[in-house]
Amino acid sequence: MISSSIFNDLVARIAEAGRSLALGTQATAGDPLALCERLLSGKGEATGLAIAQQVFDAYGGLDPDSRLGFFRQVSERFGVDDGALERAVEAWRQEGSSAARALHFASEPQSQELIRRLNRAPGGTKALVDMRADLLDAVAEDATLQQLDTDFQHLLASWFNRGFLELRRIDWSTPAAILEKIIAYEAVHEIAGWDDLRRRVAAPDRRLYGFFHPALSDDPLIFVEVALTAALPDAIQPILAEDREPLEPNKATTAVFYSISNCQKGLRSISFGNFLIKQVVEELRREFDGLTTFVTLSPVPGLRRWAEREAKDEEGLLGAEQCARVDLLNKDDPAVVDDELLELAAVYLLQARGRRGGALDPVARFHLGNGARLERINAAADLSERGRANAWGVMVNYLYDLKSIEKNHEAYANDGSIAASTAVQRLARSSKRSSVHV
Repeated sequence: MISSSIFNDLVARIAEAGRSLALGTQATAGDPLALCERLLSGKGEATGLAIAQQVFDAYGGLDPDSRLGFFRQVSERFGVDDGALERAVEAWRQEGSSAARALHFASEPQSQELIRRLNRAPGGTKALVDMRADLLDAVAEDATLQQLDTDFQHLLASWFNRGFLELRRIDWSTPAAILEKIIAYEAVHEIAGWDDLRRRVAAPDRRLYGFFHPALSDDPLIFVEVALTAALPDAIQPILAEDREPLEPNKATTAVFYSISNCQKGLRSISFGNFLIKQVVEELRREFDGLTTFVTLSPVPGLRRWAEREAKDEEGLLGAEQCARVDLLNKDDPAVVDDELLELAAVYLLQARGRRGGALDPVARFHLGNGARLERINAAADLSERGRANAWGVMVNYLYDLKSIEKNHEAYANDGSIAASTAVQRLARSSKRSSVHV
């Protein structure tokens, strides 16, 4: 089996040979759109690789405004061939299902074939992931580019499906280049340098796992940090403390997923986090017989923003007393006790819904969609600046009960029913009730 590095070297050599064969491209070498047209019209493998590389080189030289213009032109010029589609529709009307596949292929926009050919260039997959990160910014400025982003998302979802991903444990022996990226990519609890990283990956009661793809072999896609503990945690500070006393792993009963970080902006909406957690659970169960509980210690990033908005809405989910409580919380008034804050958080997590009907909070949506149960809400759990700014310090435990994961997932996916412990349900004393089950 040829290793990815040998294959990449082979592709690079073919692309280099193709440069001398790609006659006529010098005049358009700085014009990525013209190069794209030439790439789609050509048939040679070597010249195709060379031109694809030139597209990336030319694109890399564009400023943000020019990149926005490039995406607009690609979207306009490389759409569906209307003539071919009309002929395919007519054939389908006359021939029925036997012509359905031809209709399917005729309806595909040329932009998808362009993306496929760009992917053949040396380092093309990583370059396309980075290009999509730029495209996401462009979509925020021009909603008409959403269709082009759908093309990217469709192909990236195929290329980054679970079958291609490799789970790796990251420890202190992992190459420094990858460890540096872990420090840079950590999105939940900042890693304050190498000493902090060592506490997270080298301590006997800590684990870190990541998903990798063959085309980005030294660049993680997503990673999860795990603490092995003797009890359900109610705060992040003891887990991250510099002077904490490590626990002997054989005494651990609980695996705590305390940070999950997506690393590639260009893979947004390409979901593989659910596979990561489930596979890590299996890895931990094989390594430690004493583990019986798998739980998160998760942030609640949307709580404060939602509560402040609801407090101004007379028809919102919050009652008059709860609205007044929001104002007191923003003033750090000690009159607000933990139970009142937890009640506010419970209303948010159980009743606030997004446009598609699922939980409004993005972290809740992720874990509930994976089949976890909302187990406990903790006050004063994250007293960092970010933790206070997002949720007045509130954090949540989502429980991954292996016997009920699939049942919880089905209930949430089918009717938006949120699995929650009795204790959490009692906290939500608002007049409006959510759909929950124990």
